[in-house]
Amino acid sequence: MKKITIFLIFIFLLAACVPSTNAPEPTQTALQTALPTPRPTATSTPMPAALWVSPAVPDALRELAMSSNIPIVDDVESATQRLDVADSGSVWIYALVAPFPTVTDDITSEELMSAWKGASNGPLAGRGFLMAESTLGALTAQWGEPARGVVRIVPEGGSVPSDELLDAAWEDMSSWAIIPFEEIQPKWKVLSVDGQSPIHKGFNADAYPLKVAFGSTNFSLELPVSNRDEAKLATVVMTGVTALVRATAFTMELKGVTRPGELIYDWLHGADVTHISNEVPFDAGCPFPQPGHKNFILCSDPKYFELLEYVGTDVIELTGDHFADRGTQAMLDTLALYKENKLPYYGGGVNENEARKPVLMEVNGNKIAFMGCNGKRSYDFVKATKIRPGAANCDLKFFTQQIRDVTERGYLVIFTFQHEECYHSGPCYAHDTDFRKAADAGAVVVSGSQAHFPHLMEFHGDAFIHYGLGNLFFDQMTYEMPDGNVIDGTRREFIDRHVFYDGKYLGVELLTAMLEDFSRPRPMNERERTAFLAEYFFHSGWIPLLPTPIPQPTVTLTPIALPGAP
Repeated sequence: MKKITIFLIFIFLLAACVPSTNAPEPTQTALQTALPTPRPTATSTPMPAALWVSPAVPDALRELAMSSNIPIVDDVESATQRLDVADSGSVWIYALVAPFPTVTDDITSEELMSAWKGASNGPLAGRGFLMAESTLGALTAQWGEPARGVVRIVPEGGSVPSDELLDAAWEDMSSWAIIPFEEIQPKWKVLSVDGQSPIHKGFNADAYPLKVAFGSTNFSLELPVSNRDEAKLATVVMTGVTALVRATAFTMELKGVTRPGELIYDWLHGADVTHISNEVPFDAGCPFPQPGHKNFILCSDPKYFELLEYVGTDVIELTGDHFADRGTQAMLDTLALYKENKLPYYGGGVNENEARKPVLMEVNGNKIAFMGCNGKRSYDFVKATKIRPGAANCDLKFFTQQIRDVTERGYLVIFTFQHEECYHSGPCYAHDTDFRKAADAGAVVVSGSQAHFPHLMEFHGDAFIHYGLGNLFFDQMTYEMPDGNVIDGTRREFIDRHVFYDGKYLGVELLTAMLEDFSRPRPMNERERTAFLAEYFFHSGWIPLLPTPIPQPTVTLTPIALPGAP
């Protein structure tokens, strides 16, 4: 009986578990109450875009980054994007520079790195480097920390380079500097490293140690490939006196018309623009040349024009006072020869109006103008008039206004003078007054084409003035002074290579040559060049940078007896 009762209770409980088909369905409210309340899902708010620019980034790239719409932050941890030294990206070229009156031209990368590490010997031993703080950061990322005392930051406490760095270098003359390519200016001398210079055509960045890549992370701003674009670089080579006459012409007859240009071919032909101041006319009736200095009626056989073609002449200066030596027809024939060969000329012409016209060029995006005149006071007979060909007279009121007008049109003016001659380092007569007037009017280069004996140079405002380059192709191996002394300073020659970039004048490289065989210049050897540059930096009022001081002449002072003195 007890077992039956337990069984019936089990059946009753089982039936109670079966849901009734007639039971009402639960309401929505009941379901909501019965179900657990879901927890809210956490959503992350993205950080606003912010850019951190490394202190090593050069100013030009920094300014580009700041021109974007992305806010710049000082804290790298709060940045979403970064601009910094990288393995690849925008390749920034730097230049090793020194005050312009520096004799050294080239160092090796090993010497550079040795100096960075504080070496106590070698050509850079004891020489400090000036640079902006950003440059120090960039090079430190590449080379490691410099040795203590090797680098001096200028301006102090800042990263923005200025003329303070240039002024500091000129003040002590012993420190060199490392600057971005875009900060090169005329008072710097750019030194090559391992033979590579960023102001040279054909520069090979792969073989050059002074370069740093900058890249960005998640940065949409397009960076330039580099701060140096060779397509924007233009070189202009200026030369001194050319007169294919006398012993020069005689040697050409014996040894070949192109012989005078063979040893300096690369300097001349390799320039974008090669200037030749040809002082004499081409004349089909010119007598066979005779060596000697007694012939002062000068002319050249037209076949000598081949030499001008060979060296790659691009512009002819006609300010020379020997242009009129063979009369009107020879001048007109010479002008016709230039025109036939599409060789522009200035400083002379068929009449006064043409002689005054500038030659205007656009070279790799650089607008360059040539103009010049004959400033010799007693040579009016060689100068063009309204009806006669000849050289342009130096009416400086006219030319200074022309310089201003052309400059306002965006041209960089090279102004050349045929002026009074003197056989010392100069300047002489009215050189300084006239040359500086052209510079004050806006010419970036003022060059003397008259000098048979090289003259000194100076910076005047923003202009580079070279009062006389010396001969180029002319037979003066020596010159006898009026007192009978014979000098050989006429053998030494400057050839000035001027560099322009993106509408800006960067400066000049002084190429130096020695005349040989009465006809052809050759590049000076290291000893000759060192002595020549040191001498002319001294004459120019600059202290030459030499391992040993230049010996100074001994001056004996004679006491003056004053009245009443014992």
